[in-house]
This record gives sequence, C-alpha cells and structure tokens, in this order.
Amino acid sequence: MNVYEEAHNLARAIKESNEFKDFEQKQLAAQDDPDTLSMIREMQSIQLQAQSLQIAGQQPDAEMMQRIQSLYTMVMTKPKAAEYLQAEARFSIMIKDVFEILSDVINIKF
Repeated sequence: MNVYEEAHNLARAIKESNEFKDFEQKQLAAQDDPDTLSMIREMQSIQLQAQSLQIAGQQPDAEMMQRIQSLYTMVMTKPKAAEYLQAEARFSIMIKDVFEILSDVINIKF
C-alpha cells in the first residue's frame, strides 16, 4: 500500500463529497454579494482573534464577544450568508471527523 496514493484518494473523496460540493457552491454564491462577503470575513476575523486569545489563556473581552454576536445576528439574516456558514460548518465537521479517525489510528491525542 502506498500511503501517498491513499492520501490522494482521500483528497479526491473529500473533493467529491456532498459536504465539499455544497460548501463550494454556497461559497461562490456568497461571493456574488460583496456586502455579505465582507460581513462574513469580518465576523470570521474577530472569531479568530477571540480563539487566539483563548489559546493564549486569555478571555476575549465583553466588547469583542458582543461584536461577534452582533455580526453573527446580522449575517444570519442574509440567506446566502446563513447557507454559506451552515455549509462551512458541515464541511468542517467532516474534516474534523476524518482528522480524528487518522489521529486515533496513529495514537495522537489532543
């Protein structure tokens, strides 16, 4: 068995999955609306900042959390944005599950 060949097979399977295809389609649809795309990117940027703080052992302040919540509420009122975020979440769960399967096989624990 060639590990690299199998990795390429896994990559193809992921690319052919319904989760990836739906995510890709919703991403393209969201990109058609610059305002929606801007809001999504801003929300994701602030979420990443909050996660970085948490990884560093700090808590995001109330203002940052309020901004994330406010942006999330606004984004979810836009159908293309909501569909994109839902598709992104489903795709992320699939990738997380694949990573956990691989981690279990090689005994990497997080």
